[in-house]
Amino acid sequence: VCLFVCLPGGSEEKEPGEDQHKEEDASESNEGQTQSSSQDETGEASRDKPMPDVEGETGTNRDGEEEEDTDSMDGSGLYSLTEDDEDDDEDEEEEQKDDEDDDEAMEAWLGAELSDLRGPVWRAVPSLRYREIGRNSHQFVRRVCGARGLVQRLELQGRLERHTGCVNTLHFNPSGTRLASGSDDLRVVIWDWAVRRAELEFDSGHKSNVFQAKFLPHSGDSTLAMCARDGQIRVAELSATQRCKNTKRVAQHKGAAHKLALEPDSPCSFLSAGEDAVVFGIDLRLDRPANKLVVVKEGDKKVGLYTIFVNPAKTQHFAVGGRDQYVRIYDQRKINENDNNGVLKKFCPSHLVSSESKTNITCLVYSHDGTELLASYNDEDIYLFDSNHSDGADYRRRYKGHRNNATVKGVNFYGPCSEFVVSGSDCGHIYLWDKYSARIVQFMEGDRGGVVNCLEPHPHLPGMATSGLDHDIKLWAPTAETPTGLKGLKEVMKKNKRERDEDSVRHGDQYDTQLLWFLMRHMRNRRRQRQENVCGIHNVCTHLLDKGEPSLMEKVKTRMIK
Repeated sequence: VCLFVCLPGGSEEKEPGEDQHKEEDASESNEGQTQSSSQDETGEASRDKPMPDVEGETGTNRDGEEEEDTDSMDGSGLYSLTEDDEDDDEDEEEEQKDDEDDDEAMEAWLGAELSDLRGPVWRAVPSLRYREIGRNSHQFVRRVCGARGLVQRLELQGRLERHTGCVNTLHFNPSGTRLASGSDDLRVVIWDWAVRRAELEFDSGHKSNVFQAKFLPHSGDSTLAMCARDGQIRVAELSATQRCKNTKRVAQHKGAAHKLALEPDSPCSFLSAGEDAVVFGIDLRLDRPANKLVVVKEGDKKVGLYTIFVNPAKTQHFAVGGRDQYVRIYDQRKINENDNNGVLKKFCPSHLVSSESKTNITCLVYSHDGTELLASYNDEDIYLFDSNHSDGADYRRRYKGHRNNATVKGVNFYGPCSEFVVSGSDCGHIYLWDKYSARIVQFMEGDRGGVVNCLEPHPHLPGMATSGLDHDIKLWAPTAETPTGLKGLKEVMKKNKRERDEDSVRHGDQYDTQLLWFLMRHMRNRRRQRQENVCGIHNVCTHLLDKGEPSLMEKVKTRMIK
C-alpha cells in the first residue's frame, strides 16, 4: 500500500476498455449477454469481446519471448454457483435436497445473463519491471487501480470514528487527500483519512439528516456544498486554518434533497434534486443562486427525485432518477417542458416498463467517460445503460445478488475506467461485480448495523471508503495476501433473493414485513445505549413517512417501544 501511495499519477492516455462502448441492438441486452459477441459490420468489437492487452502487460518482451508470470495478482476465487459449500454433517437428507433445489433455482436465475470473465489485463511482475526502467511508468497507478487481482484482495484497513449518527455521505476532494462525511447528527467532518484524524468538524446548519456534502472542484477545497432531509441546499466556506467561516442557504426544496451533482470543471455551479420533483441549477456568483431548471413529470404527475448526476463528458447533460422506473436525461441548453416534459431521452429495463410494483431508482451514476449509466432499483437489481443509445433502449447489463429495500441505497463504478460496479446491501455486505461479465469478484462484510449505503472509491489509489447505519467510516485497501474465496456468498444471495420474492408476493404488506425485519435486526445487532435505539426507531419511522405510511409508522413505533 505504501508503494501505491507514492506512485506517480495517471495520464490521459487511453486504457483498456475505454473504447469498449459501442452501439448495439437494445433487444439483445436480455438474451445475448451470456455469449461472446463477434465483430459487427464496422469491424468494432462488441461489449463481450475480451479487452486487448496493453503494452507492458502482456508478459511478452520486445524480442517476442513470453515471460513467465508467476504473480499476476489475479486470483482463482471467482464467482461460481457450481462450487459446493462445506457439508454440514448434522443436516438431514431432506434439508440437503431442498438446498440442492435452491442451488439449481439460484443458478438458473443468476446464470441467465452472465458472460465469461476476461483474462487479466494487468500482470504484476512485468508491470513492476517496466516501471523500474521507466517504461509506461506514468500509466502504472491507473492500471493497478483497475486490476481485478487487487479488487479481490480488498480488506478492511481501519475506521474513522467521530459521528454520533448514521453516516449518509462520503466524498474525497479532487486530490484524494481529504474525505468529507455528513451524518444524522447534523455535523460535517473533514478527515485526513491517511492518518485517520479529523481535521475539521462543524455544524452543517441543517435541521435534519445531512444527505450529501461535496467539495466543489477547483475551489482549493474551500467550498463545500450540502443537502439534507430538510430540503435546504447549503454552502460552507472553509478556511486554510482548519475552521468553517460560515454556512449559508442557497436554495430550498419543498421535500427532502438527497443528492447534488457537481459540474466537473466549475468551482461555483452545481445541481440539486429533491423529492418535490424540482431540479435546481445553482450558481454561487449570482445574488439569487438558485434557478429552477425543470419539474420532473410523467404525464401530469410529478416524480419525486432521489438522485442526480452530470455527464462528465457532456456537462450540459444530466440524468435523474426517483419515484418511478425511468432514468431521464435532460440537456440544460434546451429544456422545453411543453415538449415531452423537457426530457431528452429516458431508459428503463423492458420488464419494468409495465410493472405494477412500486419500483423506483435510489441512485444513478455516469461512467468515467459518460458513455454508460448505472442505476440501482429498490428491491430489484442494478442495471447498466448505454447513454448514447436512443430513447427507450433497454439495458446492457444486469447485476444481481444484493438487496436494496430498507434504505435509499447508493451504487458506484470502481476503477479508473469504470471496470467494476460496487454496491452495498441490506444484508450488510459490499458487492463488487466485474462490469463486463456481471460476475461477483469481491464480497465483504460491511456494517454491523445491517445496511451499507455509501461507497466512495479513492480518485487515484486502489481503495475506497464506505459507510451506512454504523456511526463510523470504513477504509478498504488491497492488502490481503490471497484473493477472496467469496465465503458464504451463495447463502447470502439465496437469502436476499428469497426475502425479495416473499415481499413481492405481499404488495400490501411490503413495507410492514421488510421494515419490521430491518428494524428488529438493527436493534438486536447493535444493543447499544437507549439513545442509539431511539435514533434507529426514528430513522425507520421517517422512512415510512417518506413512503406515505403514517399509520404503519405509529404501529411500528408502538410495537418497538413495547
